Amino acid sequence: MVSLAAKRTFMLLGECVPTLIPGTSKIRVKRLELDTNLLMYFKKDEFYYVQDAEKKCKTGDVVLIQELPQKLTTAITHKILEVVYPLGDVTDPITNRKVVVNKYRDVMEEQTKLYGESKTRFEYEKAKKRGWLEDVKDFSHEESYIKYHESENEDQPYAI
Repeated sequence: MVSLAAKRTFMLLGECVPTLIPGTSKIRVKRLELDTNLLMYFKKDEFYYVQDAEKKCKTGDVVLIQELPQKLTTAITHKILEVVYPLGDVTDPITNRKVVVNKYRDVMEEQTKLYGESKTRFEYEKAKKRGWLEDVKDFSHEESYIKYHESENEDQPYAI
């Protein structure tokens, strides 16, 4: 068993996922848990409800959270310190270079210059910032709810 002191952490890094509680964000923190029988680590997701009245983070953002000195409710135990990486804009923390999947963007640009530009290539420099499609195709800022059934005549754009 892991000791209680090892389980309590000051700050956590996690990903924002959709939530149903207004004024909060739900953060998924990925951890590795040791199986003592197999002596192997397995992925385990822990979810934290975080105080987010200003709506700092959106679904998909990587955020840094901190434990509150006192719980606000039984569910809300942490607060958001900062949005580390907005969705789709990941920066390598060591080199401070932008990353796409497993390659640096500047390396991809050099390869494009060497081999020629593809017609389907995405141009990151010309792309607009996240949020310009709010209320058009991006509904992550809207209050969400659980979709219990499919209905032909009823549109449910904000359902989870």
